[in-house]
Amino acid sequence: MKYINAKDLLPDALIKELQSYIQGGYLYIPVDQAQQKRWGEASGYRQELEQRNYQIVQQYQQGVSLERLAENYCLSIHAIRKIIYHK
Repeated sequence: MKYINAKDLLPDALIKELQSYIQGGYLYIPVDQAQQKRWGEASGYRQELEQRNYQIVQQYQQGVSLERLAENYCLSIHAIRKIIYHK
């Protein structure tokens, strides 16, 4: 996480108010829950995994064995089962 100097971002009045609570320290400001993204949404990785899992389920329904799926996707058989039976 990159730190930002408050003087570069906030108005002087707000800086003065914050200084009455903390001076010279670090302050973490959490993300607004309404704007927070779920894991993997910002990078697109969540969508990649969903597509991969969909392919795994489709292949299983077409008769591909658990062992073959585990080998093809470099996953354990346990992980393949979780994907298949979660859908």
